[in-house]
Formats: sequence, C-alpha cells, structure tokens
Amino acid sequence: MNLRELVSALNDFASPALAESWDNVGLLVEPSPPHTVNTLFLTNDLTEEVMEEAVQKKADLVLSYHPPIFTPLKRVTWKTWKERLVVRALENRIGIYSPHTAYDAIPHGVNNWLTKGLGACTSVPLHPSTAPSSPAEGTHRVEFCADAEHLDAVLSKIKDIPEISCLTTLPARVEGEEQTRVSLNCSQKALLEVVALLSQNSHLHHKTEILLLQKPLLPHTGMGRLCTLSEPVSLSDIIERIKGHLQLPHVRVAVGAGRTLESPVKKAALCAGSGSSVLKGTEADLYLTGEMSHHDVLDAVANGISVILCEHSNTERGFLSELRDALAIHLQNKINIIVSEKDRDPLQVA
Repeated sequence: MNLRELVSALNDFASPALAESWDNVGLLVEPSPPHTVNTLFLTNDLTEEVMEEAVQKKADLVLSYHPPIFTPLKRVTWKTWKERLVVRALENRIGIYSPHTAYDAIPHGVNNWLTKGLGACTSVPLHPSTAPSSPAEGTHRVEFCADAEHLDAVLSKIKDIPEISCLTTLPARVEGEEQTRVSLNCSQKALLEVVALLSQNSHLHHKTEILLLQKPLLPHTGMGRLCTLSEPVSLSDIIERIKGHLQLPHVRVAVGAGRTLESPVKKAALCAGSGSSVLKGTEADLYLTGEMSHHDVLDAVANGISVILCEHSNTERGFLSELRDALAIHLQNKINIIVSEKDRDPLQVA
C-alpha cells in the first residue's frame, strides 16, 4: 500500500482526534514520497534495539504505540537516542506512526483488551469521549426575536462580532405581532459580546434564549474503564487472572484498608499505562494500572481500594498481537504485519 493510503486507513481504524490533547499522534516520520509499505512493524516502544530489528526485517512503516517523538526536537543528530531513531528511520526509508491514547479510547483498543484479564464483566469508559467533530459550529446558540424597527441595527452590529456562525433569520409571530426570529452560533468569547449587545435593548433581552451546544458522547469510547464483574471474585483470584492475562510472574499489590486478599472484588477501575489521573476519585474495589505515584496509591488504600500495578508497558504490550489480527482484517490482508520480538518492559526484578 502507498504510505498515505495506509495512514488514512490507520486513521479510520482509530481517529487521532480521539487522542488526548497533550499527546503526539499520527505520522511522525515520513520518508520522501512515493513510499510503498509492504511490511508494517508493530511495537509498544521504539527503542534503538527495536529499530535495528525493524531494519533487519525490512519494515517500511513502524507503528509504535508510544510516540518516540514527544517533546519537540531542536536538531536531528547522532547525539541522543531519539534523534538517532529519526536518522535510522530516514536512512532506511522507514516511516513512524504512533496512535497512543487514540488506541486507549477506542472500543476495540488497549483498555478493552486489559479488561479481559478480569474475567467475565461489563465495562464503560471512565471518561467518555465526545464526537471529534459535530455539524454545529461554536459552543452556544443564541435565538431572539426582533421587530422591523430594531432588526437591521442589531444584525449590523452582530455581524461585526468575530466568531459568529450559522446566522439565520426566519419570519415569526410573537404575541400577535409580525417579527423576525434570529438564530446564531457563537464561541464562548463571542457570547459575552452578543449578550451585552442584546442587553442594551430590554425589548430584545426578554426574548433571548441561549443554548449550550455539546458534542454527543461516543458509545463505548473514552479513557479508562469501570468494570463490573459478572460474579464477585476474591482479590487473590483477580491477581492470578491478571498475571495470566499479562503473562507476568509477579505484580505489585496494595491491599485497601479494611480489606484482605480474600475480600471480594465486584467493581474494578482500570487504565493501561500510567493511570493515576484517570482513576482518581473513582469508586471501586480495585484499581488496575501499570503505574501510580506513591501518594496516589496511599490515597486509594486509605479509601479501601486495593491497587494492582503491573509496570507501565506490561499493561499495553500484550495488545499488539490482538492489534495485528484486527489490522489484518481492516487492511484486507494487503500488507505483511509483524510484531516486534525485541520490545520489552525496561524494568525487571533483580
């Protein structure tokens, strides 16, 4: 596939608009066009060892879940390892694409894969995503009626206000009088100016309606998951299930105050990677994530919530095999898709 065609297909699989605003997702490194992709190489982290593997396996595009370029690069030299990744990629005509939190949000993404470690359960996003785009422009809709005496003057002043859109007028009958119904969309900033203008005329002010325009929530899409198990399970059994799902010999566990390893778990809140900000304040029996700060763990335990930490990328990496199969279907088996064998969590128990 042509690279641009493939990037479009990857964006259809998980819209970059679903990623968090702080994230850096999409095509990060692009060889000069035209660039044909025969082999797509999947990894959780793009390290120098993984890049060498991609070169050896003649990859044309690396899909790295974590973006190897996050903070801006001021230069591209051989001095730092992230700069060397870019140099190696371009020298070998390898593109780099990163989905990161877009894959966290989608229904068929990383967090849904992580829920499978709990056993039979239902789940909903902790922080639902809104539709990336909506037909309505602006944040508010303002509607008011005006008679012929005031209409032209008001419309003239409104048209001078920036960030006004969808301005329409329709005939209306108010209290037996022929008037004009004016409707407009505006930004939060413009709303203040519109209201100030209308407030100058009490006749208009009393007939003004202001509606908040909200983008619709996307079903089953968003950050984190709150999972309700079909049957309560002891914390010790949940630990074993998670270790099996993630293929880990051990995890770190903090038992909630007043709880034991035999205490039942009915509700579990989870977030792949670093979950403190997503999980905080959620009522559950258990928090499952890769890493949390010491003080956030203390807060959870004090509130009677047990915590299981598996290390950051261990809660993400296993998704790659599932992703390979899903992308093969999505891309109609047009390209070869392989998963890195060198990608691994940097931490180990010594």
